[in-house]
Amino acid sequence: MAGTSLGGRWHPRISEHRRPLAAATVLVGTFLAVSGSVPLLPVVLNRVTAIAYAIQAGQEQPGWPGGAIPYSWGGGHDDAPGPSFGTCQGYSGAIRPCPATKTLGLDCSGLARWVYRLAYGRDVLGPGNTDDHIRRLTEVSAAKARPGDLVFYGKIGKRSAKTHHVGIYIGQGRMINALKTGTEIRIDSLRAVKGFAGYFRYL
Repeated sequence: MAGTSLGGRWHPRISEHRRPLAAATVLVGTFLAVSGSVPLLPVVLNRVTAIAYAIQAGQEQPGWPGGAIPYSWGGGHDDAPGPSFGTCQGYSGAIRPCPATKTLGLDCSGLARWVYRLAYGRDVLGPGNTDDHIRRLTEVSAAKARPGDLVFYGKIGKRSAKTHHVGIYIGQGRMINALKTGTEIRIDSLRAVKGFAGYFRYL
């Protein structure tokens, strides 16, 4: 999907679903702290989770000046990952007329793509939607799922995938995600979206 790169500074309103910035800073520090003990999670999954929390809390990131990031249908699918203006092509949201072309933000796969770009240092998920992204991942069982994995929704077969949502798993049955038009990047229960299809990891 096409979009326009972020230009200028923009400061949207604060979402009630955001954690306080101070709390998010502590979380990032906790996830990224170096100690003599064995890490509880693979290092890269620590980075994914820490970055996702920071974005959800509105902290400044490369390509974003800080502040809450709204959902934008098609947002995050510019040439480079990150917030972008969306598209109204294929839009089916409840808010009319479609606001995506005037909303600088992310959709669900745009968020996952950007977070993984920041964590891995390159665009590992690449352009495309949830169906394209899931083909680059490996499914893991619920018992082996870890914060930083991606959770997908839809129908996934051996030869085909028809998915409609993705979130960043943060443990305890929750995810950080771009849910729908009218919301901002936030924390939701895995049950907030119907059709849970499984946990997936970039290996």
